[in-house]
Amino acid sequence: MKTRRLGKDLTVSAVGLGCMGMSFAYGSADEAESVETLRRAVDLGVTFFDTAEVYGPFTNEELLGRTLKPVRDRVVIATKFGFKLDHTKSGPAAMVGVDSRPEHVRQVAEASLKRLGTNVIDLFYQHRVDPNVPIEDTVGAMAELVREGKVRALGLSEAGSSTIRRAHAVHPIAAVQSEYSLWSRDPEEDVLATCRELGIGFVPYSPLGRGFLTGAIQKTDDLATDDFRRSLPRFQSENFDANAALVARLQSLAEEKCVTAAQLALAWVLHQGDDIVPIPGARKLHHLEQNAAAAAIVLSPQEVKELSDIITPENVAGKRYSDTSLAMTNI
Repeated sequence: MKTRRLGKDLTVSAVGLGCMGMSFAYGSADEAESVETLRRAVDLGVTFFDTAEVYGPFTNEELLGRTLKPVRDRVVIATKFGFKLDHTKSGPAAMVGVDSRPEHVRQVAEASLKRLGTNVIDLFYQHRVDPNVPIEDTVGAMAELVREGKVRALGLSEAGSSTIRRAHAVHPIAAVQSEYSLWSRDPEEDVLATCRELGIGFVPYSPLGRGFLTGAIQKTDDLATDDFRRSLPRFQSENFDANAALVARLQSLAEEKCVTAAQLALAWVLHQGDDIVPIPGARKLHHLEQNAAAAAIVLSPQEVKELSDIITPENVAGKRYSDTSLAMTNI
């Protein structure tokens, strides 16, 4: 697989692997299947793996630590801090606020290192901006971890342009992670331009619209009862049907090109710039293999435009998050 750069120091596969769904938010997962998928990813040339302390909480980091230990020197592992957790709960319910106080940054880093079974975190993200802690203080604490050799590079997730600039002035930011796909274009407003101006890589999470753009989800009842996507506006009632009609058009174009809708949607993201490294999630081997193969798909400028015009910010029905969750983004 081809590689791309994040910031100055991280070289990763053009397509990474988002590991959240193996332990969190999308209903129960088969651990043996997840292990097999992780190992196959390495065989396919995927070198960039994304996790977070909150995924589980904690269990996703442990899964990656165990499984990737034999190939630790060949992979780049990104993890995240920043949520305040209720340790008596699991899944999304465990997130009860944000906490990016410097002392908490260090506590999470030390715990993540142990769970991952490694002596260095390759990319350490602030998961959500904490409005109660100056970003300079948070990044200052993150930078101390870099100086101590416990972290290689720093990242932000769902941060706004002003925050990115302030953070980068304290210590170089290697990557900004935000939701970005055919149906979530918010970063195009200013975040992508800011990243490019500063030489920061961009990492789209949910580049397949949390699975919706694959066409595999035909109705809300296809999701497990504890799948958090049931709470997202785009997956609900009349919004679901309107968005499904858009995906049907995407599927028609994919059939013409002899690829899947997922591959076409992922190829569109990859064609938005060589500084972009999407991290689609996958729990099953065939989904992983399809996603990895998308890195080789070539789209003409006309095809990119046609895809951009099929699914637009104006014709997608519903917000990408609830109002409460949206209030934690672009700060």
